[in-house]
Amino acid sequence: MDSASKALEKTDVKLPWREKFGWATGDFAQNLIYTTISTYLLFFYTNVYGLPAADAATMFLVVRLIDAINDPIVGTIVDKHTTRWGKYRGWLLYMSIPLAVLAMLCFHVPNVGAMGKLVYAYVTYVGLSVIYTTVNIPYGSLNAAMTRNNKELVSMSSVRMLLANLGSLAVSFGVPIFVKMISGGHYSGVQSQSGWFWTMVIYGIAGAAILIFCFSQSVERIKMAPEQESSVKVSDLYHQLVINGPLRTLAIFFIITFGLMSVVNSVGAYYMTYNAGNAGMMQWYNLLGTLPAFIVVPITPWLNRKIGTQWLMQGSLGLAVIGFLIMYAVPATNLTWTFIGRTIEAAGIILSTGFQWALVPQAITYGEWKSGKRENGIINAVIGFFFKFGMALGGVVPGYVLAAYGFVANHQQTARSLAGIRMTTTIIPIIVTVLAMVVFAFYRLTDEKVEKMNEEIAARHAAE
Repeated sequence: MDSASKALEKTDVKLPWREKFGWATGDFAQNLIYTTISTYLLFFYTNVYGLPAADAATMFLVVRLIDAINDPIVGTIVDKHTTRWGKYRGWLLYMSIPLAVLAMLCFHVPNVGAMGKLVYAYVTYVGLSVIYTTVNIPYGSLNAAMTRNNKELVSMSSVRMLLANLGSLAVSFGVPIFVKMISGGHYSGVQSQSGWFWTMVIYGIAGAAILIFCFSQSVERIKMAPEQESSVKVSDLYHQLVINGPLRTLAIFFIITFGLMSVVNSVGAYYMTYNAGNAGMMQWYNLLGTLPAFIVVPITPWLNRKIGTQWLMQGSLGLAVIGFLIMYAVPATNLTWTFIGRTIEAAGIILSTGFQWALVPQAITYGEWKSGKRENGIINAVIGFFFKFGMALGGVVPGYVLAAYGFVANHQQTARSLAGIRMTTTIIPIIVTVLAMVVFAFYRLTDEKVEKMNEEIAARHAAE
C-alpha cells in the first residue's frame, strides 16, 4: 500500500454505530431547543407575550442581521483554535448550558411595561442566537472531522435527520400538550405564560444534557495542520464563496429551504387556530409535519445510490409542491384532506432538507481540494449564516403578511386576515419550493467526483 493510500485509510473510515448515533443526538438536542424557537416563538410573541406582529417580524430580521456579523467570527474562531477536547466537540460541552438558559429566558414574560418587554425580547433573542451559533457551527463541522468516507457521511446524515425529526416530533406534538397541562388548559393569552416558560425549562434541560452526551461519544480524526490553523481568517469565508461553486449553490439553497421550513412551521398554529377553527388539532397537524421522517429518512441512502443526488432532491421537492397544492385546493375545515396534504408536503420537505446536510461535507472536501485547507468551521459558518437568513425570512414573511392582512391576536379574524394566513400556508410555500428546485439544478457534485477528490487530497498529504 503506497503512502497516499495509507493516508486516506486513516481518515476514510467506517464508523461504529455507537459513534454515529452519539454524534446524531446533537441535532436531536438542538431541535428540542431551537425548533421550539422557530416553530412557536412568533406565536408566543404575538399571542402570549403581547407584541404586535410587525414588531415581532422586525425583531426576527434584526437578529439575523446580527448573525451576519456573528457567524463569520465564530466560524473563524472555531477553525483557528483547538479546545482541550478537540477543535469542535469541546464547544458542545462549554456552550450547552448557556444555550438552554437563554432559551428559557426567551419564553419568560417580565413585568416591565411595553417598551421594557420589547427591549427584553431583543436582548434574550439576540443572546440566544449568538450562543446557538457557538453550538451549531462546531456541531455541523464535527462530522467532516470524523471521517472522509462519503457513504458514511450520508449514513451519518440519515441518522442525524432521523433523530432531528424525532426532536421536532417531541416539540411539535409535545409542546402544546405541556403548555396546556402546566397552564391549566390555556395555550394562548396571559393565562398560558407559566405553561410556556416551564415547558421551555423542561426542553432546555433535556437539550443541554443530550448535547453533553453527544460531546462524549464523538471522535475527531481529521486534524487541521498547525500552519493551516494559524492562517485561518475571517476573509476565508468570502474566499471560499469565490472559489467553491458547490458551496455557493448550497448556500442559496439553504436560504430557500430554511425559509420554507420556517414559514410552514410558524404559520401552522395560526392556520389550525383560525382557518380550521380547531386549535385542539394543532398537535396532530404538527405531528404530521414530522411523522413522515420515520419513513423517508431511513431510505435516503438507498435512494441516493439508486437515483443520484439531483433526482433525489428534485423528486422530493416536487412531492412537497403536490402536498401544498392539495392543501390549497381544499378548505382548512376539511381536516381529512388538509392532513393528507400536510403529510405529503412534509414528506417532501423532510427528505430534501434532511439530505441537504449530507452535501455540506462534499462542499468542505471541494474547498480543501481547491484551496488546500479543510475549513470545516468556515464553511459551516457560511451555511449557518445563510440558513439563519432563510429562517429570518421565514419569520419575517408570516409576521408582515399577518400584519398587512389585518391579523389581531386572540380575536375573531376577518375574511381578509384568514386569506392572508391561507396564502402564507400554501401559495408562498409553493413559490418558494419551485425556486428551490431551480437553484439546486446548478449543484454539480456527485459521489464519484468527491471520492476522486479525496484520493487526490490524500496523495498531496502523502507527498508532503
